[in-house]
Amino acid sequence: MQTMGEMRKTAFMVGAALLLAALALVTAPRQKMPDAFFDQGETFFPDFTDPNTAATLEVVSWDENSGGAVPFKVTFQGGRWTIPSHYDYPADGKDRLARTAASLIGITKDDFRTDNAADYEACGVVDPLDAGHVGAGGRGTRITIKGENGVVLADLILGKAFEGREGFRLVRVPDEKRVYGSRVSVDVSTTFKDWIESDLMFIDKDEIDRLVLKDYSIDESTGRLDMRDEVTLSREEDEWKMAKVPAGKEADSYKINTLVRTIDELAIEDVRPKPEGLTASLSRASGGVSITQSDMISLQEHGFYFARDGRLVSNEGEVLARTADGVLYTLRFGEVAVGTAVAAAQAGTQLAGENRYLMISASFDPSLFPEPARPSSRSFENKADSVLTLEERRQKDIQAEHDRWQARIDAGQSRADELNDRFAKWYYVISGASFDALHLKRSDLLRDKPKQS
Repeated sequence: MQTMGEMRKTAFMVGAALLLAALALVTAPRQKMPDAFFDQGETFFPDFTDPNTAATLEVVSWDENSGGAVPFKVTFQGGRWTIPSHYDYPADGKDRLARTAASLIGITKDDFRTDNAADYEACGVVDPLDAGHVGAGGRGTRITIKGENGVVLADLILGKAFEGREGFRLVRVPDEKRVYGSRVSVDVSTTFKDWIESDLMFIDKDEIDRLVLKDYSIDESTGRLDMRDEVTLSREEDEWKMAKVPAGKEADSYKINTLVRTIDELAIEDVRPKPEGLTASLSRASGGVSITQSDMISLQEHGFYFARDGRLVSNEGEVLARTADGVLYTLRFGEVAVGTAVAAAQAGTQLAGENRYLMISASFDPSLFPEPARPSSRSFENKADSVLTLEERRQKDIQAEHDRWQARIDAGQSRADELNDRFAKWYYVISGASFDALHLKRSDLLRDKPKQS
């Protein structure tokens, strides 16, 4: 049996051992997390939290065929949204840009992959703007979001899909070494027509009451016009009538309504700017048409000419559509829109094939609204109704009717002016399918009359 002294000695030794163990635990070097994972789970852009602060989107992809970068840009500048990569064409981009910005805000550094530049090509995260890279491929898509005054809010290169992890991409911040696997669901489009007002002409099919299809050819050297046919279609109580219908035939309402719907829903693939002088001459502000030699060359290159009588014509004919309020739209079809592979890629569309240039203009047809009589006397002016004679009341009613007519004329002319200003700047590019649906002949709009039993 241990004595009291031995027990105290044993307790002391046990306590000392426990103390030494505790000291060893406290003072032992801790196992550090590898430097490669120090930022795992962090967001890429912690200071970017509000998608509505985004004012500019820049997307740069790489065209393997041409070996060049393909830029696309949408920005808010001077109080309006424009697409600088497409000649500052007006954009309808606020909501779409906010969605794209929101999809970048939450991206996190989920899985570190490499910080070796030799791996960038295999990961597909080479900067498409890196002129110093000599490799044949491996370039990613660079997405940059900027706020007001050009402050960069987010800037990321999207690379290849992360194998084995659905919804993940390899990504890298430009000018930084580290490559991550991150869950990416970026809502970004570089398709031109996704960013513009989809309603090109601001026309409704139910408003169209008259169509004229002009089928002609133009001698480009002399300006001589050969009118092969002119098809006039009029809507009467929801039924389309055609002038000069051949025997045994009748207007095909279904095909005509399809044509009207095509006009209503016409979409553009791309645009080209007209020269400034030509734009001014074709807009309402010019007060007339004054065309320079360079303007003529621009028109001819796109398939448009002036006939001997001074009318603007095109080498593939035209379609006129009039609305019930007297606005007359003229669609002129020009040359096939062609370009190099690089030009097509930079436009965001494939311009080869049968895509075609289109010029649109608007005017007002006052003949649709004959002027009513004017009052023969204005003695009713500045008098209270209670003191007017019967004749003065009648003259006042005549004046009111004339005022309503004048307001309708003014509204129609104003509408046409606004539209013409919108159209005057651009050669539009439409798809071959749209051209085929609009460029019709008389025979395309006829059907056999039912045989009478």
